[in-house]
Amino acid sequence: MLEIIKGNRVSELDKAFIQSKGISSWDLMERATNSFLEWFMLRFQDSGKSVFIFCGPGNNGGDGLAIARMLEMEGFKVTVLTFEDPNYCSHDYQINFKKLPIGVRIISHEGFDYNQLKDQICVDAIFGVGVNRPLSGKYLDCINSLNQTKALKIAIDMPSGIPSDGILEGTGFNADFTCSFQFPKMGLLIPEHGDYTGNVEILEIGIPSLFLKSFSQNRFFLQRQDIPLFHKHFNNFSHKGDFGRILLIGGSKGNMGAILLSAKAALRTGSGLVHVQAPFEERFVLQIGAPEVMVSADLDLNSLIQFDAVGIGPGWGGEIDSYYLEKILKSAKKPVVIDADGLNLLSKNKHLLELLPLNSILTPHLKEFERLVGPSIDHYDRLDKAREFSSKFGVYLILKGAYTAISCPEGIQYFNSSGTKYMATAGAGDVLTGMIASFLGQGYNPLHAALCGVYHHGLAGELASKNKRRGMIASDIIEAIPETYLNLGID
Repeated sequence: MLEIIKGNRVSELDKAFIQSKGISSWDLMERATNSFLEWFMLRFQDSGKSVFIFCGPGNNGGDGLAIARMLEMEGFKVTVLTFEDPNYCSHDYQINFKKLPIGVRIISHEGFDYNQLKDQICVDAIFGVGVNRPLSGKYLDCINSLNQTKALKIAIDMPSGIPSDGILEGTGFNADFTCSFQFPKMGLLIPEHGDYTGNVEILEIGIPSLFLKSFSQNRFFLQRQDIPLFHKHFNNFSHKGDFGRILLIGGSKGNMGAILLSAKAALRTGSGLVHVQAPFEERFVLQIGAPEVMVSADLDLNSLIQFDAVGIGPGWGGEIDSYYLEKILKSAKKPVVIDADGLNLLSKNKHLLELLPLNSILTPHLKEFERLVGPSIDHYDRLDKAREFSSKFGVYLILKGAYTAISCPEGIQYFNSSGTKYMATAGAGDVLTGMIASFLGQGYNPLHAALCGVYHHGLAGELASKNKRRGMIASDIIEAIPETYLNLGID
């Protein structure tokens, strides 16, 4: 799991690592360049495209020059575009400039015909994590011109103009890919920058996690290799009771799709027994849609103890009496999962927040979160409020979206790396509710249930969208859940 480090500490981190290893800053830059080259060659080796690299005067430009050298050695036609006299650039920039082979064309950005970039590859190595003010002058002119071209655009570490720890003011580079070294910067994980970052690729440069911990801000980036460590393992004598008995409470007259999706997702995630409490007159929707589900119209709240996990809210409607939710929360002896109309009921009756069982899991999208805590200035503010909310009420709060953020009671936040824009479809959140409730019911602790639920949910979306793209629906995500176990090598 990768630490997420503040951008203003990256230089400090690099210096400390360089000193600890007895290497030079140029050596570390070479590591970054080799990592980028490996990533680049896997995708574009046979593209036949020319590469144009725009190099700023700092070490981000130095990275660009090193990349130019290595790509030329691999047979690419490379052009470097400069902004300053090398004598006025950073030390490592100067080293890499002198190492450029004669096959690399070096020209000034002034007077460059940007039409040459059409259908070629453009690399933004102008500014990295050090940007702390809006672009201006020649750099602004350049970025504006680049954004109008039809080239494939790659940003090194950060798209130029995008601050690593703040919100963009003015203009930024519109990247198709952003290659961030060792760990993602927070500026890449917030929705305000979604139009600029493209696909974020994290490239290893050999700085170990233990070293990064001394620079921690209690924020972590969840990756696929982390997930198997959180999973429980069952033996050949395990029976359906061992895989958990869960209860899902939701659905309303004429609105049973959400709770049906949650129930089917729980089954596909591995629950042994799934019960649904829903209106009696709608029972046939569930029994036909998911014959494996047991349906109950009348729930004895004293019987909640028999369930290993309870999920509340999908399709519940806005007419539920808050007193009913209050009775459920008072009767629950274990963490519960709350989504959708369950969250909306909490928002309207905030005194119920004090009744949430310790370590419960709440799964709001941005609007539901706003109803819970009020409006936020930006996503950084929203994340701070999510952290405060989790700590105050002792719950796990899953703020859904790209790079879904899981806030924990002790103040730690995790950001998910799986998922795709094609999951922005009705019912996807109901699927997540069923998956998390399933993991919780299978005996996972709440943190692991949240992390596994979020990651598998995103991965299922990726797998299902490969052949469906914008046509993917929530049911497709459910059908892809079993494949996520195969994909991750989990039995």
